[in-house]
Amino acid sequence: MKDKLQKIRKEVQKNPWKPAFLLLASLLLGCFLFVFTRMATNREPDYQPKEEVVAQEETPTLQVQMKKQQINHVISYYLNDYLKESGVKYDFYLEDHALLNGTFKVLGYDMQFYLYFDPYVMENGNVQLKATSISIGSLPLPITEIMKYVAKDYQLPKWVEVIPKEQTIILHLDEFELQNGMFIRAEKINLIDDDIRMNVYLPLK
Repeated sequence: MKDKLQKIRKEVQKNPWKPAFLLLASLLLGCFLFVFTRMATNREPDYQPKEEVVAQEETPTLQVQMKKQQINHVISYYLNDYLKESGVKYDFYLEDHALLNGTFKVLGYDMQFYLYFDPYVMENGNVQLKATSISIGSLPLPITEIMKYVAKDYQLPKWVEVIPKEQTIILHLDEFELQNGMFIRAEKINLIDDDIRMNVYLPLK
């Protein structure tokens, strides 16, 4: 286990943007999964509903609305838990843009990298992350080339699509399903007005 952690630590320190892209995608989805998992937990196991309601795919069962500060708190929880053994520090912020900031070592010196994204909701409820800037310190890096490297050399989940030519990452929420069969779609992501909404759907029966 120790050897595995050391291997992961070396890989992250050598190529910080590879796990950073995956982490960004996972965090944006994970903050909503945290809420949905709590909602799906059966608090009253002996309760039997009188009538079963079957939801249609076109009609969301409920809508969850969150503020940037709430999402930042949830993401901070995931970051602290995910990175506690890695020796690498990441910070994620939703302000007017989405920012992933990390620290890694080069020749014994701490170096910081910055990934800026603008999130957009697509017509099908998926989320598009448009990369606007990637840099190490104040040194800008070519977005397209970095994303080509990530797409080629890093195995991403099937619901995460990297499109280097368009400098975007697509989160295919329509290909992601919770263990209980529930699934989610993005309704609105407005960082300026601090309005983030996700629709929750029950599985069809």
